[in-house]
Amino acid sequence: MRITDVEAIHIRMHEVKKQCDSGQDALIVRVRTDEGITGLGEVDSSPLAVQGVINGAYSHQLCCGLRQLLIGEDPFQTEYLWQKMFRNNIYLGQSGILFHAISGVDMALWDIKGKKLGMPIWKLLGGGFHKRLRCYASVLFGDTPEQTYLEAMRLRDLGFTAVKFGWGPMGKDAKTDVALVAKARAGLGDNLDLMVDAGLVWDTKTAIQRAEAFQQYDPFWLEEPLAPHNYEGYSQLSKATSIRIAAGEEQDSLEDYRRLITEGQCDVIQVDLTRCGGFTGAMKIASLAASYHRPVANHGFTTYINVAAALHWLNSIPNALIVEFAAQNNTDLRNILTKQVIRAKDGYLEIPQEPGLGMDLNEDTVAKLRIT
Repeated sequence: MRITDVEAIHIRMHEVKKQCDSGQDALIVRVRTDEGITGLGEVDSSPLAVQGVINGAYSHQLCCGLRQLLIGEDPFQTEYLWQKMFRNNIYLGQSGILFHAISGVDMALWDIKGKKLGMPIWKLLGGGFHKRLRCYASVLFGDTPEQTYLEAMRLRDLGFTAVKFGWGPMGKDAKTDVALVAKARAGLGDNLDLMVDAGLVWDTKTAIQRAEAFQQYDPFWLEEPLAPHNYEGYSQLSKATSIRIAAGEEQDSLEDYRRLITEGQCDVIQVDLTRCGGFTGAMKIASLAASYHRPVANHGFTTYINVAAALHWLNSIPNALIVEFAAQNNTDLRNILTKQVIRAKDGYLEIPQEPGLGMDLNEDTVAKLRIT
């Protein structure tokens, strides 16, 4: 089997709201082979930038579009192809947009392998730890504490056992920050787990103050309160509070994650397979985290391709904690992009059993919303 084409497909809703919701557009990678087997991947990044990395022409030995590097290759050689894409693009940097583009391609290659062999990706990765995984509903904070309260009740009534609120007006001032968390807890009640995603809004001292103020509301974790590379600040925060500190979605290279763990001392390591190098990169990060006795969770606020990939990955490692499941209800790209629509039942997601990722594009949606 040989790769015949690599396609970077930009999908975008006709109306994009100005909010921190990465589920309003998508960059889908489709890899075709000479046997008619097609693999799908996704990238959560700047779609046009990723298209440039994939479609770019040959410049020199250290800068070449991924498509050119892959055509004619064997899609089963995932580690070799990962290294080929990376080493032939060192001029693009040791992390960032190159890792994002590689992620979508790598995911699609594993999808092809699973389809060819008739097995789900988690089985190819040697997994099988779960039949289902607990998930948390992931949404933005309401514009006001009262709206947050109403949203918390909605999600509680849907049967979720854990809910994360993030971004929105968080960081405006101390009074608003505390009120948002207080209303989220009031809406969920005492028996559900509450995650708080601060959205990179504070300096180290402020984050320590907020963690102390939030303690009475018993958050399951406090996520990304600091700038991604403020490892010293994360270390100080982790030492100052008993609340779990979660971070990692802004990281992508293995070195970034090593620093987050060893220097930042973060408790929960969050990995987005559409940004960290796909399955090949994520498995290495999970092993690194396990060697430091850290649990991992996925990050994903985009499409069900991302969710499916996370389920395969988390079922393949021993240190999986919980699954992020986007439940934002004022954008609907994820519900129309793929034929398969993933739903939570009693706060859990079933592990996919179909070959490969188990996801197919809704071609009508692609035709209507494709930009290039």
